[in-house]
Amino acid sequence: MGQVKTQSLGAQGVTWKLDDLYSGTDDIAITRDIDLCREKAESLAREYAQKVAGLSGDEMLLLVLELEAVDTLVAKLGTFAYLYFSTQTGSAEASSLLQRVEELGAEVGRSTVFFMLELNALPETEASELLSTPSLAQYQHYLRSLRRFAPHQLSEKEEELLHDFSPVGRNAWNVLFDKLMGQLRFGETGRTEEEVLSDLYNSQRSVRRQAAQEMTDALTGNMHILTHIFNTLASEKMIKDRVRRYDSWNSVINLSNELETQTVDTLISAVTGRYGLVHRYYRYKKELLGYEELFDYDRYAPVLSDAEDLISWEHCQQIVVDAFTGFSPEMGGIANRFFTDRWIHAPIKEGKRGGAYAHPCVPEVHPYVMVNYAGTMRDVSTVAHELGHGVHQFLAAEKGFYNSDTPLVLAETASVFAEFIVFNAQLDLLKDKKQRRSFICQKLESIFATVFRQVAMNRFEHHMHVQRREKGELAAEEFAAIWLDTQKAMFGDSVTLTTNYASWWSYIPHFLSTPGYVYSYAFGELLVLALYSRYQQEGIAFVDKYRTLLTAGGSSSPYELLAPFDIDLNAASFWEGGLDTIESRLNKLD
Repeated sequence: MGQVKTQSLGAQGVTWKLDDLYSGTDDIAITRDIDLCREKAESLAREYAQKVAGLSGDEMLLLVLELEAVDTLVAKLGTFAYLYFSTQTGSAEASSLLQRVEELGAEVGRSTVFFMLELNALPETEASELLSTPSLAQYQHYLRSLRRFAPHQLSEKEEELLHDFSPVGRNAWNVLFDKLMGQLRFGETGRTEEEVLSDLYNSQRSVRRQAAQEMTDALTGNMHILTHIFNTLASEKMIKDRVRRYDSWNSVINLSNELETQTVDTLISAVTGRYGLVHRYYRYKKELLGYEELFDYDRYAPVLSDAEDLISWEHCQQIVVDAFTGFSPEMGGIANRFFTDRWIHAPIKEGKRGGAYAHPCVPEVHPYVMVNYAGTMRDVSTVAHELGHGVHQFLAAEKGFYNSDTPLVLAETASVFAEFIVFNAQLDLLKDKKQRRSFICQKLESIFATVFRQVAMNRFEHHMHVQRREKGELAAEEFAAIWLDTQKAMFGDSVTLTTNYASWWSYIPHFLSTPGYVYSYAFGELLVLALYSRYQQEGIAFVDKYRTLLTAGGSSSPYELLAPFDIDLNAASFWEGGLDTIESRLNKLD
């Protein structure tokens, strides 16, 4: 069924060209590069282990360049293996290659872990002097960032052991989750996850209700597996956090994002304090739809009763590229290359994992984007979102592999900003008042999903990890209770959450792959509202500053990168300003 729809949209042949990485799983270059990575890592360990403390700035630079080359090659192999697996999660060949590369990454990490351990063991005065040498200027932020984790590192043998076990740890459980969800079929017709979720946006209530039932039935039928995966990974995190001496479950993600705890707490407090906006909107939507009661499966119902016209893949390309070009011809040109050079995988197909993502790959190649395109306006927004990531990754590549790795909060800023550009371009094309109102409602719901829903999910994670540590293994019913409590706080009495909805925590991959990640979406959305306002005021001058932000990648902290925009991330007033903008849009609807 998904293939028929994909063909009618012209997306069936929109598959990525992985030859830019390797010609196939039988490419002899894969074995050659695996052997090269292993040999080079072992060689660096023999040459430099126990000697980092005595290196000069020039010698340290040479070592960092050698390590970066090895890590880049591992990432190239890993990108190919994961992209290949993503579109055929049921393939034994794809799974075998992914596991082989995961094991290589563990071996290389085990051999080269000496560098981080010895760098972090340097006294602060000595380290500061070394990292301030001109030869290390390019890598100063990267090396200082490594030292932020110094209080949490273990002994060399313990770190090596963790690397040895990593292929059968979190990554392995996430692969199992992807396999399960990729192979799962919904309803009597055996539809994919993406097809079922797409029906939640259908104008017919019976279709939405049926889709929600099919989703629930499939999740419930596999609840014993999903609950075990969640419990296992929550336990793994608990153990790692304990042995690494982290204060709380979200300490790691905050360090990785280079954010102070105060910043994150201020963001979450501001958003939860404005849940009333969600209550108000869905009461308004209930009136628009003429319903006495709004259920969870009605959340994304279009406010116009007419069925939405599907958008062909070719038209999607035109909408997105034209909007990007209107903002910046350079960014429009980069976005267009994803379409013309086959850097995108778009069709819905059996065995393909759900959702969407942009993969940065390595600087020497280019990013790749995966979507499951069903032709809706929401799908066009998803394409814009992922291409926002892709353009960001493409521009940041000039900083090199280490420095192009961007904190999640700024990565999400680039993608959400791209969505906003495309939304405003599409809105300008609509002249009918009802269509404009419907489209604005869609955007508001997207903003709510990005800001309020993601923070509500962050609250779910918080209580899940706290209870897992206090009580031990959680039953499916306990996960469900946490989920409903945190979702009800967001919706209030404006949406009735059915008993079916209680199981919907179990299909969200972010909880498993990157614990704590979801607040990055809210961070990005509220930051974008501020940045877009600056763009409207400054015009081309803003575009230049924004390009500088994207090109910088992760070469500085979020605080430093946002300094040119005069933004104080620790000020409650900043986050409240973004929420005020959302409220003003809601006021215009009323």
